[in-house]
Amino acid sequence: MKPYSGWVDEGFGGVADVFARNFEEFPELGAAVTVFVGGRKVVELWGGVADEGTGRGWERDTVVPVFSCAKGLVSVCAHLLAQEGRLDLDAPVSRYWPEFGRYGKEAITCRMVLGHRAGVPVLDGVLTFEEIADWAPVVRAVEEQTPLWEPDTAYEYHGHVFGFLIGEVIRRITGHTPGAYFRRAVGDPLGLRAWIGLPGAEMAGRARLVEAEGRPGMPGPEHLLTRIVTMNGALVFPGLDEPHGWNDPALLGMELPGAGAAASASGLAGLYAAAVTGIEGRRRLLAPETVADAVREVSSGKGWLGFDMGARWGSGFLLDSPSFRPMLGSGASAMTGRAGSSPLATTSSGWASRMWPTA
Repeated sequence: MKPYSGWVDEGFGGVADVFARNFEEFPELGAAVTVFVGGRKVVELWGGVADEGTGRGWERDTVVPVFSCAKGLVSVCAHLLAQEGRLDLDAPVSRYWPEFGRYGKEAITCRMVLGHRAGVPVLDGVLTFEEIADWAPVVRAVEEQTPLWEPDTAYEYHGHVFGFLIGEVIRRITGHTPGAYFRRAVGDPLGLRAWIGLPGAEMAGRARLVEAEGRPGMPGPEHLLTRIVTMNGALVFPGLDEPHGWNDPALLGMELPGAGAAASASGLAGLYAAAVTGIEGRRRLLAPETVADAVREVSSGKGWLGFDMGARWGSGFLLDSPSFRPMLGSGASAMTGRAGSSPLATTSSGWASRMWPTA
């Protein structure tokens, strides 16, 4: 009996074989994969369980937290605004957000943020969970922040600040927070099951994460990496069911644009397919020159902390590299998340509801 449901077009049977082995050879709980080629869906598979506690099965449209894949949603929105002439990625952020241009941040551009070069990977201000959910306190903390290094002279992963910083620029231009703008401009018109801020009506059917065996631990709370991914301890990571863990509806429902997306496999894959080829006979979201600009290398090599993770960054997207090829695929550009990835070039995605030790 097949451990999955769904279908593949002729010539894509190898995807189904690999997907089946995912359940047979690994302690898989639940997963889904969708592949678009030339704007046409050629693979849609799902299997396993979405909730280990109840045994509820994974369905075709099951959504799951996809963590930093949120950066992909935000980045697509930023490039869409740039394409429309409403945002200049190489202009100072302060053109759109005047209060930002203080304390050494005057020359920071959106492209520096998208390439993790802005020097503000973490905030000095210590905010509560409720303040982060309120948006405005984070914006004020970003305004008061001094860069850790001279902007554009080094890079380091900007974690949550990436989403709030680009997100506030989107809000200043459009009047909508990034999650709301994404739904208005992209998600709703295309019927994509992908959100930054999961609606309450979607909570009951979501996949629930469980801890994976062998997950490496985080460094201590004062380490910069830990501060980046937890916003100075206000968010637990990789905690799941304790207060404000990644199964908590309060966390999933808030706009956390650096790492708080939730999507189905077809929703996230459909976003990238819509961006680069168009889907369902619709015109592509991003013109070829916009995509070329998005995937032009901006950062690579050792980060500010001194580690070389093998990553290459474009403007908001990871680029092809040997280190990330197992997640993204050869020649792909994307944004990975702790629970999955979706390549911009090949526009496929798949996640497990088990929390894997991936980027």
